[in-house]
Amino acid sequence: MGKYFETDGFRGEANVRLTSDHAYKIGRFLGWYYGLKNEKPRIVIGKDTRRSSYMFEYSLVAGLVSSGAEAYMLHVTTTPSVAYITRVDEFDCGIMVSASHNPFYDNGIKLINSNGEKMEDEVCDLCEAYLDDRLSEVEIFGKHYDEIPFATGDKIGATVDYISGRNRYIGYLISNGIYSFKDYKIALDCANGASWSIAKAVFDALGATTYVINAEPNGTNINNNAGSTHIEGLQKYVVDNGLDVGFAYDGDADRCFAVDENGNVVKGDNILYMAGKYLKKHGELLNDTVVATIMSNYGLFKSLEKEGIKCAQTKVGDRFVYECMKQNNYSLGGEDSGHIIFSKLASTGDGILTSIKLMEIMIAEKKKMSELSEGLEIYPQELINVRVQDKDKAMNDENVLNAKKTIEEELEKVGGRIVLRKSGTEPVIRVLVEAKEKEICTKYANQLADIIFKLGV
Repeated sequence: MGKYFETDGFRGEANVRLTSDHAYKIGRFLGWYYGLKNEKPRIVIGKDTRRSSYMFEYSLVAGLVSSGAEAYMLHVTTTPSVAYITRVDEFDCGIMVSASHNPFYDNGIKLINSNGEKMEDEVCDLCEAYLDDRLSEVEIFGKHYDEIPFATGDKIGATVDYISGRNRYIGYLISNGIYSFKDYKIALDCANGASWSIAKAVFDALGATTYVINAEPNGTNINNNAGSTHIEGLQKYVVDNGLDVGFAYDGDADRCFAVDENGNVVKGDNILYMAGKYLKKHGELLNDTVVATIMSNYGLFKSLEKEGIKCAQTKVGDRFVYECMKQNNYSLGGEDSGHIIFSKLASTGDGILTSIKLMEIMIAEKKKMSELSEGLEIYPQELINVRVQDKDKAMNDENVLNAKKTIEEELEKVGGRIVLRKSGTEPVIRVLVEAKEKEICTKYANQLADIIFKLGV
């Protein structure tokens, strides 16, 4: 992770950590950088429904066209749609303005490469050098540059209304619905975010009786007691209306949680289990492996093992999941937070696509959503966040490492595990313990957290 661009882009409070000046300079850099490769680079932009998204969109466009790039505007759309259109329409890169599940006053800029994947660190590092006025210190395509020139005359870029790209993405989603949903009553929670004008159109086209909540964005209500991070409303709605299933997305719709007919939440680990079993049954789970992060529940790993499915583990972050999938030719991966990647269909997590695949599983297996998790045992866990000043020093302390090793040995006897990691966004060390009994989790998590706290670092 760099100074600005972390695992999921440059994110922060609008006009505090992330400003319109940053957006303009990012646009200036990308328009110029890709112009070194192509005389007239094409860059596509989408945004979510935050009030500040328009400000960042226009700032990015101003930077892009002043550097000579053509800026194609998808307007309000989802992150996975930008990734899809960047790839299939052969854009030089894509940009999504969104802070995902964060509150409205935050925003972010996500960069997507020409393959529809998270932007390479090398390009983000070069962009950071420009943001910090260090452009002359770095080498770009074998040369050093003191400044970025402005395009002039007919070299100035243009903006293109590209709503047709978003419509093509909607068509792609519909094409992935191999069964009719006509006998199902389905609720969608759009989080007052980017999916509000897309998800219902898809489910209606597939024949569902579609009910929608939180699809009236006003610029400040995105993720506000809505969507996958506040799923209580959808749980109640599904039960009160006697619906078959509900799906909840986050602000940019790259995540999906489900709610079964009884109002129970179906999180990312449940989805990985359901989809893993289904794909294996149909010979589509490449290398019989599911990719998850180290923070997925230990019970998921054990339950998949019983089904003859291996589980590869990565660092936290859907980009690391996808990188592992790509390198090893795996077809399914994701996070418990709801980022689910079907690599044959998408290069990133896609909440709406995930919900379509879950409907496919329900219909093909002739089961209710509640029945698809049968066989999955989710272990109790205890997660403690310990605030520190120096994360690296705490992680490498000898007393901490020795205590962790001892706890690991004890948990191995009872079928549990401990995960110790530093947060990528906060000054905290996360201590996670999972075992079949909650008391064991609490005991060992507190034990290690106390040692870290008493370090005083």
